[in-house]
Amino acid sequence: MYLIVLGWMYVVVLMAAAQALSPDGSMPGAIVTLFFYGLLPLALVLYLVRTPQRRQAMRRAEAAPAQQAKLAQETAPAAPAASDAPDAGGHAPAAAELGSVAAVRKEA
Repeated sequence: MYLIVLGWMYVVVLMAAAQALSPDGSMPGAIVTLFFYGLLPLALVLYLVRTPQRRQAMRRAEAAPAQQAKLAQETAPAAPAASDAPDAGGHAPAAAELGSVAAVRKEA
């Protein structure tokens, strides 16, 4: 692919040089030839040719965080169950429950 690009740029540079050095040519005409026959079309062609590669790179970049999270989850030690967690009940520590159980007394 890049061999074609180099060959086309070689032809365009020779066209621009021929226009700049000819008796009827001019330097601004050579610059316009170089830009409109060489740089502009090649930029467009390279952009279009590399579109599938850019899409693949975007897909890989979007999938990378999810894949890293999955890998981290697989390699991480198993988390304790919710009942094993120290404050799984959601109550404040050392908080007393109000009046749920009646006090037990000895009968006299």
